[in-house]
Amino acid sequence: MKQPNRQPDNDLAAIFLAQGEQSGESVVQLLANFIAGANRTLDIAVFDMRLNDSLKKILADALRERADAGVAIRIAYDADKPEEPLLENGQDPAPAGTGYFVQSLGYPWRRIGGMKLMHHKYIVRDADSPQASVWTGSANWTTDAFTLQENNIVLVHSPAVAGYYQSDFEQLWIKSNIGNSGSFDTRTVTLTYQGEPARVRLLFSPGRGPAIDYEVAQHVAQARERVRICSMLLNSSALVSALNDLLRTDQAPVSGIYDRTQMEGVLYQWESVRRNHWKIEAVQNIVEEANLTGKKSIPYAPDQPHDFMHNKVLVVDDTVITGSYNFSHSAELNAENILMIESRPLADEYSRYIDHLVQKYQYDGSMAPPQPIGREFD
Repeated sequence: MKQPNRQPDNDLAAIFLAQGEQSGESVVQLLANFIAGANRTLDIAVFDMRLNDSLKKILADALRERADAGVAIRIAYDADKPEEPLLENGQDPAPAGTGYFVQSLGYPWRRIGGMKLMHHKYIVRDADSPQASVWTGSANWTTDAFTLQENNIVLVHSPAVAGYYQSDFEQLWIKSNIGNSGSFDTRTVTLTYQGEPARVRLLFSPGRGPAIDYEVAQHVAQARERVRICSMLLNSSALVSALNDLLRTDQAPVSGIYDRTQMEGVLYQWESVRRNHWKIEAVQNIVEEANLTGKKSIPYAPDQPHDFMHNKVLVVDDTVITGSYNFSHSAELNAENILMIESRPLADEYSRYIDHLVQKYQYDGSMAPPQPIGREFD
């Protein structure tokens, strides 16, 4: 696990996880340390919160210590789906066990319903105060996410950024439904990383889902120096098109890593959807032309270890694009958040992390023929 840069002039920090490179206790302790910094409020929006007993205790103790000190805690999580979700209508299942654990903690909670997912993984700490901060990124709060998966966590110390996350949380909390949450405008916030300006652009779906898809593709289309991919999936039509155009014109080099097993499952699904047929060849071309490394994870099943390459990261020139947002049509409809951070030092740090993962998984093999999977991807 790459620890966050602790320089005092940083408004941002990144934590990098990789399979077998950190203990669950070490990650939950970082989470507990963030919680311990709260003086007034903790608003938590988490898709999946399923931890083993020892990790549950660390988290529960951290929350209880703050609650006893007078900190107000609220937790929103993805739920309220039927026991048998209507997959044919695009309805996704909620992870089993999350609701029971959240409710057992004893703080105010909301089940966030809707046809798609409340897929956030963020905490807003002390909103509306000069010390306001956010914990966000790709990592669910599960034992597998902290020990078996590749994930990144972003810490942002900024009242302005925390204010945007707080607005999103309030929309979810008031309606108890994904609805059109995130449907508000945001402005670029200038922070500091390693003594240099770091410009943060933040968007939420579903309210700004189409705008996210467009802006990500535009960043890639305008690349001049590098595009580094570190993403579980590549199935946004706009992004796939932009990457293929970039490779065809040699405008900027493309490289990186994806989850080979999960992406093969997506290609299998696309075979039965005529409008997606073109994307099968397009994605296969990206993998081949960019020589992408594919992690060979265990095929998805509820009762199997979840060792996905779970990041949702693009490094485009000096900009890091990351968050909970998979690069997919489903992400436009889910409740998600995405950060676009323009910072050369941070982009270089993410690029070194990607190099590490490429080296780690470069012998996992090339893309195999599409295979069936046990869940829906768009």
